[in-house]
Amino acid sequence: MKIDFHVHLFPDALAVKTIEKLARIAGDENGDAPHYTDGTLRGTLEKMDVWGVDRAVTQHIATSVHAMHKVNDFAASVRSERLYAFGSVHPDAPDALEELERIRALGLDGVKLHPDYQNFFVDEERMASIYEKMAQLHLLVLFHAGWDPLSPELLHAEPERLAHVAEGFPEMTIIAAHLGGMRCYDQVEKHLLGRKNVYLDTAMTAAYLHDEAQFVRVLRGHGLDRVLFATDCPWSNPERELHLLDNAGLTQQEYDAVTYGNALRLLSSNRPQ
Repeated sequence: MKIDFHVHLFPDALAVKTIEKLARIAGDENGDAPHYTDGTLRGTLEKMDVWGVDRAVTQHIATSVHAMHKVNDFAASVRSERLYAFGSVHPDAPDALEELERIRALGLDGVKLHPDYQNFFVDEERMASIYEKMAQLHLLVLFHAGWDPLSPELLHAEPERLAHVAEGFPEMTIIAAHLGGMRCYDQVEKHLLGRKNVYLDTAMTAAYLHDEAQFVRVLRGHGLDRVLFATDCPWSNPERELHLLDNAGLTQQEYDAVTYGNALRLLSSNRPQ
């Protein structure tokens, strides 16, 4: 089994335009960033079949206050036996705490926060009430962590800042995307490894971490029971991201834990029986 813990998709009416916009943001002087699905629900499921991915966790981001409710309604609409779904709240929304209650009532599996697109630093004091509420509701939270092409000179979720959050809110289960911090892997080793309330996902690691020895150090230093296979689809795909895992010298039991076992354990309490 394979469970991809970090997948993005969008309403059909917005998918093409959204993918084009994000590809421009993530691109460079050589052109737009490549993408591996069309961003729709149907297109994503079809590619999952091709890639041999059994289930996925779709990550949805409230990039503005006025879009927050619609984002969560869409997340609930795609949730199925095959797809888990994380909702989102915007830190500036006056009803953010009430929306967390609604996320729980909708049966969503957690909350995605993207500090760059939502314009906050993860360890700001104003986030405390949101973190406390998520911990109270037993909502998992996945943070975009580390560098992002949207604001390449200003990192809103450096590993050290995430470590402060993990220490301040020990009852909140944190998933730090991009192996704890995209392009910040030395900081990950210094500040995040071994923290019991922190999981790391592997999304987009293949594109930015070219030191396979460091990849193995992070996995083993943190604990293979708290690492989640992920791609950040449509911006990467399983073939690219599994290459590092396939060459990490894991036992079959360890490999299975990372590619699906840890995800099943983490998410099982939120699934309908």
